[in-house]
Amino acid sequence: MILAAETLTLQLGGLDIALLVIYFTFVIGIGFALKRLVTTSVDFFLSGRSLPAWVTGIAFISANLGAIEILGMAASGAQYGISIVHYYWIGAVPAMIFLGIVMMPFYYGSKVRSVPEYLVRRYDRKTHLVNAIIFVLSSILIAGVNLYALAAVLDVLLGIPLPIAVVVSALFVLSYILLGGLTSAIYNEVMQFFVICAGLIPIVIVALNEVGGIEGLFQKLSVTGPNFTHPWSGLEFGGDNPIGDWVGLVFGLSFCLSFGYWTTNFAEVQRAMSAKDDNAARLTPIIGSYPKIIIPFAIVIPGMAAVLLLPGIGESGGLPYNDAIPGLMNKYLPTGVLGVAITGLLAAFMAGMAANISSFNAVWTYDIWQNYIRPGRPDRYYLQVGRYTTIAGVFVGIGTAFLAAGYSNINNYIQTLFSFFNVPIFLAFIVGMFWKGAGRSSGFWGMLVGTLTSFGIFVLYQFGVLPFRSDLGENQWAAIIAFLVGLVAMVIATRFSEPKTDEELEGLVYGRQTYVVAAAPTERAGGIAALVKSPVALGAMSLALCVVAYVYIELVN
Repeated sequence: MILAAETLTLQLGGLDIALLVIYFTFVIGIGFALKRLVTTSVDFFLSGRSLPAWVTGIAFISANLGAIEILGMAASGAQYGISIVHYYWIGAVPAMIFLGIVMMPFYYGSKVRSVPEYLVRRYDRKTHLVNAIIFVLSSILIAGVNLYALAAVLDVLLGIPLPIAVVVSALFVLSYILLGGLTSAIYNEVMQFFVICAGLIPIVIVALNEVGGIEGLFQKLSVTGPNFTHPWSGLEFGGDNPIGDWVGLVFGLSFCLSFGYWTTNFAEVQRAMSAKDDNAARLTPIIGSYPKIIIPFAIVIPGMAAVLLLPGIGESGGLPYNDAIPGLMNKYLPTGVLGVAITGLLAAFMAGMAANISSFNAVWTYDIWQNYIRPGRPDRYYLQVGRYTTIAGVFVGIGTAFLAAGYSNINNYIQTLFSFFNVPIFLAFIVGMFWKGAGRSSGFWGMLVGTLTSFGIFVLYQFGVLPFRSDLGENQWAAIIAFLVGLVAMVIATRFSEPKTDEELEGLVYGRQTYVVAAAPTERAGGIAALVKSPVALGAMSLALCVVAYVYIELVN
């Protein structure tokens, strides 16, 4: 039960604890079972490029189901209402489909080992170095968010002081990544995806039952105003929807932030790069888009229900928004079911942290250590560097975990990080792929100026110089402005730096492809099997389902 106004304490029975022990045993067991398969650096960082699409697709979405989703999006549901579904249906899903259809042929076909490695081929070494540094910094910061959330739940479960819980959690994630590398992380993410689902389904059922179903929920919350229950209400200029306006949503969220995250974040792209062939790589993010459509019903809707079921949430003397899901689990789930639900939470946080650490060690080893510090060493040397980097990354993540502690809604913190880091990187990628005349140094200046612009807007907002409706609104407009200012910087830089020749751009820009992603045999055969194997067909169906989801939300209102 909830014992104090600002402190959530969960009471676990023997069955709950047994379920947790079984889960952690399986996680470590997967690491030991896969350890013998890791003999090269490609095995450790990219699973030997051998995994089927269904495995990489589930791992792709599971890697994203960390603290950002489970705690952050539920917290945003409680704070902002149904408008948060835009972060899924016009934000994430279109970007995931774009990655699969447009960008994965470049990543996988060119056989780059990381996202930054593309930039050194397209631009120059300083562009590559800046991208690699920005990525390792953002990976550690985001890994810290998941680590903080994991430790906070352990603190609630076992009463372990938060600093100790952070260290214990970090060491546990470290153990199975060290044992089996990316393969261990991916197969754990597949298992964790189903554990997460098993943990969330009971709380969705119970919460909706308590409020009279989705229709009852929307009816009861309608007294707070239309913005809370109608996703498109108040988004016009001069409107009052706190998540922003339609320009910020379409261009800031859907294009700059979401495309920036899903198409250039190596923590996600790494899963697709581990696929066994070109078609499997393209299918990976598109397969992941289908669960992404459903996730709001399992996270945002319970977060909204918490407003009714956990009185005072987000207010002085009440639980913070981040406790929406744990608070509902604790209040309504019986012994055994509570164990499954808490296991799902821990699985989500572990998946998110493991994704960021496994991508961090690959970029640091391949893009920084091998390129700039110790080039030309044997492969086994870089395998060992990857293992040591994993250890270092986890311990740095311990330090960054406490930065997230100052946010009552960690989704606001995460979106701020995305506007700093992901948008300028996406700018360099998208311009470089479609404008072959972009100069060699233009990517460097675009990323540098874009990052500084985004950070400057954030500082001005914090000091009240620039007014925005909310932190999320600031993130969206900061992304738009950073993209445009960075683009101007790229155009100016191109006037002072020579573009690469057509021969140097072979396979790196549209119109200069040197490879063709071959169609799978079933695609050539036609029929239902062709649809299942076709990225374009599956992507179109995913977008259609997003439209259906929006229509459903309007109907239940």
